[in-house]
Amino acid sequence: MKILQKIGAIGYVAITLLFFVCGFALIVLGAIEIWSALRPSDEQSVQERFRLILECIGLLTIAVAALELGQTVLEEEVQRAVHVSSPTRLRRFLSRFLIVVVVSLGVECLVGVFQFVHTKPELLPHVASIGVAAAVLLASWGVFVRMNVEAEKLEPEAMREAKAEDKQIET
Repeated sequence: MKILQKIGAIGYVAITLLFFVCGFALIVLGAIEIWSALRPSDEQSVQERFRLILECIGLLTIAVAALELGQTVLEEEVQRAVHVSSPTRLRRFLSRFLIVVVVSLGVECLVGVFQFVHTKPELLPHVASIGVAAAVLLASWGVFVRMNVEAEKLEPEAMREAKAEDKQIET
């Protein structure tokens, strides 16, 4: 059983490294995109530059999500070696993950609206569905957290353990 746990930890470290590599690769692509949008020697229209800047925002949003997910996996699965079994740990892990997802979807929705409102308004319902998905996730997460409070009251020691682990990781 110990060997399987070590293999699992190695897998999580590999996933974390790949999240970080993907995040930094997206940052580089965003920098290239912003350079091509702002390069003064190009004869691009303002609309084309605007589109490139919006694409850069989208790339950077996904980069933030990749980096945050990598950090979450690193902290929760490798450093803490947490098995998400208690309500407190589950809520904390899901909250970190859903914050990234909801914010990323919200930013992507805004980018889509700005991008398509003047050029392809027929795609706005697709963009709106992204916003609706973000809203549904946010509302569902709120319901989950609300319902989880009662379960956490049954395990107050789990909250103390999680806070103690926070202090260890911060130092």
